[in-house]
Amino acid sequence: MKKVYQNVVDAIGWTPIVRLPRISKDTGHTFWAKLEFMNPGGSVKDRIGAAIIEEAEKSGALKPGGTIVEATSGNTGLGIAMVAAVKGYKCIFVMPDKVSEEKRAILRAYGAEVVITPSSVEPTDPRSYVMTAQRILKETPNSFHANQFNNGANPLAHYKTTGPEIWEQMGTEVDAFFGGMGTGGTVSGVGRYLKEKNPNVKIVLADPIGSILYDLYYHGKVITGAKPYKVEGVGEDMLPANVHLQYLDAVISMDDKRAFAMTRRLIAEEGICVGPSSGMALACAVEYSKTLKKPSNLLVLFPDNGRAYLSKTFNDQWMKENGLL
Repeated sequence: MKKVYQNVVDAIGWTPIVRLPRISKDTGHTFWAKLEFMNPGGSVKDRIGAAIIEEAEKSGALKPGGTIVEATSGNTGLGIAMVAAVKGYKCIFVMPDKVSEEKRAILRAYGAEVVITPSSVEPTDPRSYVMTAQRILKETPNSFHANQFNNGANPLAHYKTTGPEIWEQMGTEVDAFFGGMGTGGTVSGVGRYLKEKNPNVKIVLADPIGSILYDLYYHGKVITGAKPYKVEGVGEDMLPANVHLQYLDAVISMDDKRAFAMTRRLIAEEGICVGPSSGMALACAVEYSKTLKKPSNLLVLFPDNGRAYLSKTFNDQWMKENGLL
């Protein structure tokens, strides 16, 4: 037998990179996408789900029969839940209420317990999803906190896997890399690796309007403050330890309306069904490309599948109700 795996965890990684011909047309640049939704659990977070659990097993922080507790907007939970199902761990995930019903349902299908919290509260509020996860952790015997926001295994996983894959797939041909930051691990890990290989490659953060990361990068402090936005899984109202701003060359802010419009354009014109964080990152890449004076290869990381957003992004009624269509 050839190219077979012993379990689904071994199938994580080596996602394809594809050109986006219709997006690229008439721009003078070539846009490429790394399709992370083709990981077996459906998102880029499969990589850190496996890495965090494996590191915790090695260190003894996660013991047989243990319960993994995590605050997540969905995809990290899915990655962890998939690996936990294979390895026999229980999971409790705490999620903000803006997370789609599809994400909640599939986590429960994996056997996880899902706790929903309000997304309109401050990070330090006891009702926030991060603080709620901390409380559950204290109340649950033999539990382990995955801690994706501050666990160094997160960016290290991308430094060891995602970055090298991109380099092998595109090498010196990649001029700029674009991605969003939620925990910060993907862009921090990939950015570190690509900068070591080629200091001239530009690492650009795609940040939703309402996140504080734009202010922190350009001003070193929060100017406008965090505000609610509809794109899931990216942007921050706090500064996680895994956000390594030193690897960035620019930050582009993007509004919900253009992010969701680009997400719909991707499936209609390129045949690629992704979530709104992918549309946001691509919209930022298109905006950034207008500043470039020579033809460039622009690589955008698409974190997850659009099927998790059928009730939102691809639902005309929801889009109209939220002023996005």
